[in-house]
Amino acid sequence: MRTKAEDVLDEWMHCINTGDLPGVLALYDETAVLIPTFSNRLLNRPEGIREYFERLAARDQLSISLHPKTLIVQPIKDALCAVSGIYLWRFAIDSDLFNFEARFSYLLDYAKPNPILHHHSSQIPRMI
Repeated sequence: MRTKAEDVLDEWMHCINTGDLPGVLALYDETAVLIPTFSNRLLNRPEGIREYFERLAARDQLSISLHPKTLIVQPIKDALCAVSGIYLWRFAIDSDLFNFEARFSYLLDYAKPNPILHHHSSQIPRMI
């Protein structure tokens, strides 16, 4: 049972790290919007979100980890909250392991069975 926003994020990362695609998809509300890290598309239908995570899950050595000190939880009302921070994606490309730091934000209703209402993730740009 999820009792706080961090539980949703932990579950999401666990599903990514264990290759549990049905588990990842089950966290997204049927009306969720995903602005994904590795795509230039806005995804607002379950089939688009599924296709994105299927392509991502096909990557060798896929994993994600949170930079815990960056996590910010902003309560809104009851179980509704905004969550943001920085995580690190890892996967192999042509047998070489690459790291991609990304910032993220979620709008969650952790009282719902499918708590992710909105998820934005983008690679951190180089500083100029």
